[in-house]
This record gives sequence, C-alpha cells and structure tokens, in this order.
Amino acid sequence: MNILFKQKVCFTIGCAGLLLVSLASFHIYAQPKTKQLAEQDWPFNNQQENFVPLQSKISFTSNKVTEPINLRFQNPFINQQISEKVLGKQNSFLSQDNLLAASAPYPVVDEFKKYKFSINGSQIVTSAKLPSSKVNFNQGDLLTVLVNTRKYFQDYASEDPDIMRTGVLATQGVTVADVLKTLDFMIAVLKEDIANNRATRLQDSKFINTNFRVIKWSAYNPKSKQQKQLRITQYAVFTHPGSRKKTSVFNIPIYSLKDNSNNDKFYTRYTKQDVLSGIYEPGGREFGKVTTLAYLTRNGLEEAIMEGTILINFTDGYKAFFNVDRNNGIAYIRGLKATAQKRYWYFREVDAIKGYGYKIDAKISIKPGVTFAGDVLNIGLGKVIVIEHNQGGRKHLQMGVIADTGGAFLPNLYQLDFLAGIFPNKKEFGQNISQLPDYATAYFLVKK
Repeated sequence: MNILFKQKVCFTIGCAGLLLVSLASFHIYAQPKTKQLAEQDWPFNNQQENFVPLQSKISFTSNKVTEPINLRFQNPFINQQISEKVLGKQNSFLSQDNLLAASAPYPVVDEFKKYKFSINGSQIVTSAKLPSSKVNFNQGDLLTVLVNTRKYFQDYASEDPDIMRTGVLATQGVTVADVLKTLDFMIAVLKEDIANNRATRLQDSKFINTNFRVIKWSAYNPKSKQQKQLRITQYAVFTHPGSRKKTSVFNIPIYSLKDNSNNDKFYTRYTKQDVLSGIYEPGGREFGKVTTLAYLTRNGLEEAIMEGTILINFTDGYKAFFNVDRNNGIAYIRGLKATAQKRYWYFREVDAIKGYGYKIDAKISIKPGVTFAGDVLNIGLGKVIVIEHNQGGRKHLQMGVIADTGGAFLPNLYQLDFLAGIFPNKKEFGQNISQLPDYATAYFLVKK
C-alpha cells in the first residue's frame, strides 16, 4: 500500500513538473520579437547548418547598436562545436537571428529624425552576387575617400551620433562594426595593390564575391511602387566667376556665419527670399551679423546651393572652393523650383570638395567618380556601393562610397547622387553624364 501510494505521489509530482516546464517554455516562446532579438537562447541549432552568431544586437526602434553579447559556455564540447561551426560557415549569414531581423520592420526617419513610415528589410535588401565584370573606379581616388570616411568615424563618432545608425541594413544583421571592418579591409587591399603597382583586387568581381557579402538594394519609392532599380542622378562642382565687391553683373552675395552664430541663431528666422532682399547688406536690419564671401550671379548662387560646393574664379585672379556650412533650418521641398525654395545655405571657404559632416570643419574631403550622396540616416554613412548598368551592350560596374548627403535624400530609399566632377558649365556637365545611367541595379558590399 505504501509502495503504491509513493508511486502515485511520484507520478503526481512528475506531471506537475512537466506542466511547469511546459508553461515556462510557452512563456519564453511567447515573448515579443524584440526580446528574441535581444537575447540568445541557444548558441546553435543542430538543424541550422548556416549558423553565424551576430556580433552585436540591434534595436530596431532606436536603430542603434548595443553592446556585443559574448557566448561562453562551461561545457568545452559546446565551445568546440561553436568554433567549428563559425570557422566552417564564415561565408553564411542566414542565421535564425538574421532571418528574424530581416522580417522586423525598420522605422524610416526624416532629416529631423522624425518617424515617417516603416518597411520590412526583405522588401529592399536581399543576398546576391556581383556579375562577372570588371569593377570600375580610380584606385587613388577611391582610397582617398575611404580613408577620409574612416577617419570621420574615428574622429567624430561621439560628436555625431547620426553616423552610428546602422540604417536599413540592420535588417540584414549588418552593424556599424561591419561597416568599419569593410572600410579597413578595402583600405588595406588598395594600399597593398597600389604599392605593388598592380590593378587592385577590388576590381575583380570574383574577389568581391569571395570576400564580401553582396546585398542587392531594390528601390523603395512610396510614390512609385513599381520602381525597382535605383534612380542615379549626378551632381558636380561648377566653376563660376565672382567678385569680392558687388557689381552690376555679380550682385548676389554668398555669406558666412560668424562663430558666435551658434549661440544666437538669428539666421533661422529668415528665408532665402529674406536674405536676397538685402537684410545683411548696408542699411539692412541685420547688417554686420554675417561675413560676405563673394558676389555671384543668381544662377551661380542656385548652383552653389544645389550642388553644395562651388569653385569661384574671382576677377582679381584668386580661386577657391566654397562649401555649404549651415542652413536656416527650413526643409527642402521636392518638386519646388530652386528660386522658390525657402531654404538658404551659408558657406565657408574650404580646401577641397567636401561631402558629409556635422560641421564645416569636420566635413569629409571627397573625390569625383567614387563618391555617392545618399540618405545617411536610413542607409548609413560609409556604405560601399556598386552600381550595375548596361553600357555599349555590356554590363558595367561602378564602385563608390556614400560620403555625402543632402536635403533631397532625407528620407530617400530609391536614389543615389553620383559626384561626376568639376565642370565650367552645365553643357559640359551634360555631355559627361550622358554616358551614365538614369537607373541602375545597386549592391552593398560588406566584409564577411
């Protein structure tokens, strides 16, 4: 009787234990996806052959990288299995975490970092391979832009938190650390190849496919859902004549803000039309608050604002680059003609063509032919891009770096602006860009 009673008690306890375990398992399984992304339940799945642990976890709400999670287990056999799987599957990224990330919504923001809409990463970024063609770029110029972009991360990450946003590639498990690793690897390869006086391996699509994750970027245009390829526009630096003094020909000023303007943001009260009405000129209500850099034609001003940089040939023989510094805080309106835009930019003299930067003294020096302007908040600074298009009946591949931005790209998941060069006028600019595509297939490169 006692034996039977003990058996019943043991059976009851065992059932209760199983029930508790089942309830606990159900509770863990039912946790929100965001918690699943933030916690690693198990180092690998025996049925998941493509395991690669994420180097860091991503919050899709803030789109910022949190601290890496180190997987350490007391069982040495488990550690050995993890090592074997990582070493044996370095080229794979279809892990369970990455699949969850790809299905998670990415919150797109505007230039003021206000939420606009959400999109699933799988709609615009997918795994791919580069076609078998030579990748075109100038080796020395690409190296310069890569080095300058990498240095910006090194010098200004704490002052400019926007560059720590991983953008939509977070849905593919790509982190800022991956971006930096990509830049470092490309810099090392280019330096070695240039030092050995040989064509760089980065122009070999086979080398790219072996050493990089290639991620295809399909355009997402809310106003044109059928658009799949990226729109490729071109911008340039134009040379313009100018004068130190106001004349009948050169009567439109460009101004520079003084250092104390950071404290007194009076300039945010005035539109472009206010400025051009003469508020900073002698007799104007804000005379003396800014520095006059040059006088241009109206066309020269609009091109300088649109392109971001202008090369002025002064009547006294002096020439210099001038780059946009700060604007009046009014948003750029797509589709509105340039002269009607209310946004106004103040300039600074610079020593080279300048791209992205949170302040004028920090802007990245860039080169034509290897630089793209794009959406740095939702795509990310420093992303290496290859665009593919047909030229003369053959596939043509062109590589560049997102090292510049502009009001037209915030937000913008369907367009890149290619820095074409320095031109004396729009006619020569038009002749040059006629060989470039209006639309192209685009790929991100991320070091494996």
